[in-house]
Amino acid sequence: MNLSHIEASIEAILFSMGEAVPTKKIAEALEINPDDCYDIIVNMKDKYEEEVRGVRIIEIDNSFQMCTKETFYEEVKKVNFKLKEFILTDVLIETLAIIAYKQPITRAHIEAVRGVNCNHAVNRLVEYNLVCEIGRMDAPGKPIIFGTTKDFLRGFGLQNVQELPQLGEEALNHLKEEAEKEVQLTIGDDGNIEEDHSNEQIDLDNLVLSFDDEDDDE
Repeated sequence: MNLSHIEASIEAILFSMGEAVPTKKIAEALEINPDDCYDIIVNMKDKYEEEVRGVRIIEIDNSFQMCTKETFYEEVKKVNFKLKEFILTDVLIETLAIIAYKQPITRAHIEAVRGVNCNHAVNRLVEYNLVCEIGRMDAPGKPIIFGTTKDFLRGFGLQNVQELPQLGEEALNHLKEEAEKEVQLTIGDDGNIEEDHSNEQIDLDNLVLSFDDEDDDE
């Protein structure tokens, strides 16, 4: 199988799937080495960016997906009425940032950091598919553990969570302090933390600015 045929096959697979496809799965379908397959797709990805095309290839957690370029969002929206626009308020951004940087994390631990009830914010982030349930903690009440999704990575232009912008020093110190306190927290039968943190709230202004800067860079 020559290179042109391999690239055309990869293009067909990504186009037909419409979602992120693991490199290993593509390599198995084409019966080629996974490392070679990865290099070929990355080369295709670069060519798509260099050329004037309406679509691009993105990488998410060693998987690849074909999607439209954001440059043509307005044109696509006029035809595809199913496109959803999500509004992320400051509360949602702050909650999302806590989950992104401290995942896996329980709802109670999020509230311990924010100092307020987070049910609405977490539920809305789950509805937006930016956050999902990834398991349950082995503790009384089996509280749900949350983490970010591939849609989160895709939305913020990240290949993986390791590419998250670094926290400002002040915000980082706050997170470290909260992490140390969590070790001493007691989880009750209802899955809630039995220690009052109502007067403790993390300042994530630097983090929000970091996210905004990432978006501006794109």
